[in-house]
Amino acid sequence: MLGTALVAAVVGLGLPVRLPVDDPLGGPARFGIAVAAFALSQLARLRFRAAAGMVSVTWAEAALVVCLHLVPPGWLPAAALLGVALAWTVMSVVDEGRTTSEIARIAGVQTAAVALAVAVTTALGQPLLATPTPSLVLAVTAGAAAYLLASVALGGVMLALRHGMPIGRPLLAALRGKLLMFVGNLVVGVLVVVLIEIDLRWLLLLPVLLWLLQQTYRQRLRDDRERRTWRSFAEATAAFNQLDERGVAMAGVTGALAVFEAEIVDVEVARADGRWRRYRGDPGGQVIDREIPPPGDDAPDQDELVRDLSVGDARVGRLRVRLPRTAPPTGRELDALAAYADALAAALHDAATHRELRLVTARSSYEAVHDPLTGLVNRSALLSQGDQALRQLAHDHPVALLLLDVDQFKEVNDTLGHAAGDQLLRLTANRLGTLTRSGDLLARLGGDEFALMMTSVPVRGDHTAPMAYALRQAREIAERLAAPAEVAGVRMSVEVSVGVVVAPAGTADLTELLRRADIAMYQAKSGGGSVATYDSTRDAASTDQLALLAELREALQTDDQLVLVLQPAVDLTTGAPTGVEALIRWRHPRRGLLGPADFIRPVENSDQLGSFTRYVLDKALTVAAGWAREGLDIPISVNLSARSLLDHRLPTEIGEALRRHQVPADRLVLEITETVVMSELEVIDQVLSTLRSMGVQLAVDDFGTGFSSLSFLARVAVDELKVDRSFVLRMADSPEAAAIVRTTVGLAHELGLRVVAEGVETAAQRSALAELGCTAAQGYHFFKPMPADKIGAVLNSLTRQAPTNVLPLRADGAS
Repeated sequence: MLGTALVAAVVGLGLPVRLPVDDPLGGPARFGIAVAAFALSQLARLRFRAAAGMVSVTWAEAALVVCLHLVPPGWLPAAALLGVALAWTVMSVVDEGRTTSEIARIAGVQTAAVALAVAVTTALGQPLLATPTPSLVLAVTAGAAAYLLASVALGGVMLALRHGMPIGRPLLAALRGKLLMFVGNLVVGVLVVVLIEIDLRWLLLLPVLLWLLQQTYRQRLRDDRERRTWRSFAEATAAFNQLDERGVAMAGVTGALAVFEAEIVDVEVARADGRWRRYRGDPGGQVIDREIPPPGDDAPDQDELVRDLSVGDARVGRLRVRLPRTAPPTGRELDALAAYADALAAALHDAATHRELRLVTARSSYEAVHDPLTGLVNRSALLSQGDQALRQLAHDHPVALLLLDVDQFKEVNDTLGHAAGDQLLRLTANRLGTLTRSGDLLARLGGDEFALMMTSVPVRGDHTAPMAYALRQAREIAERLAAPAEVAGVRMSVEVSVGVVVAPAGTADLTELLRRADIAMYQAKSGGGSVATYDSTRDAASTDQLALLAELREALQTDDQLVLVLQPAVDLTTGAPTGVEALIRWRHPRRGLLGPADFIRPVENSDQLGSFTRYVLDKALTVAAGWAREGLDIPISVNLSARSLLDHRLPTEIGEALRRHQVPADRLVLEITETVVMSELEVIDQVLSTLRSMGVQLAVDDFGTGFSSLSFLARVAVDELKVDRSFVLRMADSPEAAAIVRTTVGLAHELGLRVVAEGVETAAQRSALAELGCTAAQGYHFFKPMPADKIGAVLNSLTRQAPTNVLPLRADGAS
C-alpha cells in the first residue's frame, strides 16, 4: 500500500498544473492547505470497534471536496500522504502508540483512495477553481463515493489479511458506520466551496456547524453501537441455554467475539477434578480447545479484559477478552463484560451440575442393574432383559436357561475368608464371560448362583435337538469351569451344579424358567451329577397360571387382544339363521392365539371373572346392536360361568348393558350348564328368576352330560336345549348316543323348547338329526367361527335365501 501511495504521489506531482497566472495564494500555499485539510480531517475523527479492529470515521470526504476545488488534482495524493501520515504520527505520539508500519499502512490506504477519487472526479469534470454547477457536484460526489468505497475495501482487506477472517463482516460494519457521516461530509464540502465562491467571511460560521455535526455523529454512532452490542449480548446469552460444558464454552467464545469485537477470546473452564480446559476463538471463526494448567493470578495486559467466572463461592472458570491494541475498553463495555461473565458463569455451573447429575444417574442406573462384584447384570436386569428377549422371539422358538451354583462355596468362604470367596466369584464370572456367545445373557443372581440365558438355540426338525444342544453347552461350561485355578494362594478346581431348562419362547416368562431351572439345579445336586434337566413330574407348582392371569388383566384394558368369533346356528329345513353363538379368543402377544380351553378355567377360579364376563357381554351386545341397525332379528348367545350366577349384581349389570347398547332383552341368550343347579344356594334361583323376568333367554349348554338333566328342567325355566357334541359325533355308531339325541329332541318338543345340535361336521350327521326331528344345528359342516366384521354379510345372505316355512294347501277340495 505504501508503494502504491508513493507511486500515486509522484505521478500526481508530475502532472501539468493549470493555476491562474495571478493566483493570490500560489502553488506551495495551496499544497500546504491540502496537507493541513487532510491532517485535520484525520484528527477530528470518531472511532468505533468492529471485527477485531477500530473503524475511524473522519472528515476526509469533506476535505477531499474542498481540496478538489482549491488544489490541482494531481497534488492531492501527495498532500494526502503527508497530511495523513503527519496526523497519525501526532496521534500515535500523544495517545495510541501505533507502530511505523501501521502508520504507513493507514497513510497508504488513504492516499490510494484519494488517488482513485481524483481519477474518477477529473474524468467527469474539472472542479479546480470552478464555480459549482450540478454537473460538477455530481462529479465530486462520484469521487467522494469512490474514496469511501476504496478506503473501506482496502481497510477491510488489511483486517482480513491480518486476522485471517472473511472480508464481508468488517466491510459491512465499516460502511454501516460511515454512511451517515459520508452524506454529511459531502454536504459540508460542497457548502464550503459555495461559501468560498460567495464570501470567505461566511466560513467563520463553519466551526460551530462542524462541532454540532461532530456531536450528532458521535451520538449516532454511540447509539448504534450500543444497540448492536446489546442485541448481540442477548443472542449470545440465549445460546448459553445448553447442558454440556463444551457447547456452553463454545457459545461463550463466539458470543464474546461478536459482543466485544475482540481479537481473541479465551474461556477457561475449571473441572470438578481440578483440571482446566481452555476454549480459544478468533474473528476467523475457529475455536480450539485444549487442557491447560490451572491459571495463576497474573495481571492482564492493558489490551485484555479478564473476569473470573464464579457462582457464589464456587469458581467455574475465567473469561479473557483481548481487544485491539488501539481500542481501549469503555466503561459501558466493562459493564457489559461483567453481565456477560455472570451469565456465562451461571451457564457453565449449570452444565457442570448437569454433567455430575448425569454421571451420578448413569452410575446409579448401572449399579441398579449390575452386580458390583462381578460387573455382570443382576437378577432384576436378567428378568427385565430376558422377558424382552422372549417377546421378540417367535412363539415356538426354543430358548434355554442354565442355572449354575458353585459347589463348596461356603467352605471356601469359611476356610480362606470372604476375600477369597469374592475372588472365586470373579474368576467364575470371567470364565463364564469367555464362554458366552452373541445373544446370550449372563447374570449373577446373588450369592454363588449364576444364570445363562441362550436364545440362539438351533432349530431343527428333531424336537429333542434344543435340549441336546443345551445339555452339551452346560457340560462344556461345567468342564471348563473345573479347570484348576489359584485362589488366595491355594490351587483349586471350581465345580458347579447346573440346572437346564428348555422351552418355547411363548410358553413361559423368565420368572417361570428360573423356577424350573432352580428345580433342575437341585436335582443335579441331589443326583450326584453336575448337570440335570428340568423334570415336570417332580415340579410341585407352576407359575404359568399366575402369569396368565396377570397378562389377562392387561388384555382387558386393550381392544385388540380378546376378540369375538361368531358361529351361526341354522334351521335344518330352511337354512335360515336361528341364532349366533359368541365365542372368545385371545390373541396373546407372546403365546399366540389361545382358545377358551387355554384360559377359561383359570379365569373362572380367579377374581377377574366378573370383569371378563362384562367384557365379553359388552363385545357381544355391540355386535347385536349392529345387526339390529341392519334389520336382522337374530339372538346372540353368550356362555355364562356357573360362578357368575353367585353374583346377585349380575342381572343389574346385564340390564344396564342392554340399555346402553339398545338391544332388546330377548335378543340375548345366556348359555348355562346343568351344574348350576347342583348347589342349593338361594342366590342362584334369584339371579335366574330375575334374568327370566327381564326377558333374557336361557339355554342349557352340553345338555345330557349332567347327572340330573330332568330335575334341572323341572327346577329352571329355559328356552333352548343344546345337544352336546359328544352325542352328535357318536350318533351314527352308538345306539345309546342316538337314543339320547332322540329323547332330548322329543323332550324339547313336549316342553315347547328350541333344540340345537352342536358340533355337526358331516352331511350324514345333518341328515340323521333331521330324521330325528332336530330343528337347528351348528358346527363346521355349516360354518366355522368367523370374525364379527364378516358374519353380518353371511347372516343377510342366509336370511334372503331361506325359503318360506309355510306349506301350501292341497288342491283336492281342502278348506
